[in-house]
Amino acid sequence: MNTVLILLSEPFADWEAAYICPELNKLEDYEIKTVSLSKAPVTTMGGLKVLPDYDIDNIPENINIKLLLIPGGLSWDNTEYKKYCKIIRYCLENNILTAAICNGVTFLADNGFLDNRRHTGNTLEYLKQYAPAYKGDKEYVESQSFIYENLITANGSAAVEFSRDILKKLNIFSPEELENWFYMYKKGFL
Repeated sequence: MNTVLILLSEPFADWEAAYICPELNKLEDYEIKTVSLSKAPVTTMGGLKVLPDYDIDNIPENINIKLLLIPGGLSWDNTEYKKYCKIIRYCLENNILTAAICNGVTFLADNGFLDNRRHTGNTLEYLKQYAPAYKGDKEYVESQSFIYENLITANGSAAVEFSRDILKKLNIFSPEELENWFYMYKKGFL
């Protein structure tokens, strides 16, 4: 089973994962699992309550992580989330697709994951302001969503582009199906 592991912050931007999760969850060989600091419910920015599958200290060793998904949120500057760095490092070093959007990207920037990897984010100025340890400004690309090797980054206004890039990288749809999918969600019709 291919596992999509979603790192949750309190509150997290539920819409930033809303396009990709249904597409992967309907596939027989994918499962969606959530991770938080504890097993306590996490509230989304939209007010939904999510019961995490795992706490960060108890992710099963035998799961086959196909995608590590890091949605944005309002509390990524909380130092407790540094506990997530171990799983992020593991995924990036083992060529596991890692996808971050909005303040999920800011978290990566502030923890050194973007210093030597091409990436985008909310804006370069935003990353410099809200990720004080960020040293990757020479790697920054002005783009809604950007694929670099096994890393996808996106700004907060690019949930559809972000999802399209994940689907592309995972090779879920044919190029024509992917184009139709993107057009439908971006323009609202086929």
